[in-house]
Amino acid sequence: MERTVTHVALFAALIAVLGLVPKIDLMAGVPITAQSLGIMLCGTVLGARRGALAVLLFLLLVAVGLPLLAGGRGGLGVFVGPSAGFLIGFPVAAFVAGLVVERWRVPVGPAAFAGAVLGGIVVLYAFGIPGMALVLGKTLPEAALLATPFLAGDLIKAGLAAVITAGLANVRPGALLSRN
Repeated sequence: MERTVTHVALFAALIAVLGLVPKIDLMAGVPITAQSLGIMLCGTVLGARRGALAVLLFLLLVAVGLPLLAGGRGGLGVFVGPSAGFLIGFPVAAFVAGLVVERWRVPVGPAAFAGAVLGGIVVLYAFGIPGMALVLGKTLPEAALLATPFLAGDLIKAGLAAVITAGLANVRPGALLSRN
């Protein structure tokens, strides 16, 4: 139990630290940030349940007003802005990424990449695009078009998540909770 709490807190902090990497705002008002890499890593390293808990802790800290999102944003207002759907999808994305790594018995690297793509891109966009459409008053295809510029960066982040997760598995196999 104590180890789980420590890992959840550590990965919530990792997401916050990745928010310090300068964001790039696109025309839709949803920033490109390094925090989605943290979401992917929560799942691929901690597994489905712990990864989702780490993200929920991070979102709770954001909701109470801590400026942990990229650009120093925080508070309840971020949950009604253009990125609200992405934020709501964060814990589900981490859960799916972790579930793929836990259940798919192929080498860790390919499993982590698949999990990061399925959770950190497919699931995240499934929440984020409707959220953007709703907040911005766009149709789903229009919102999807606005999200298209994120895809290349997210694929790079999925690759990084796979490399980091596989590297951790090689150096400290016991630290990869998604496979324990």
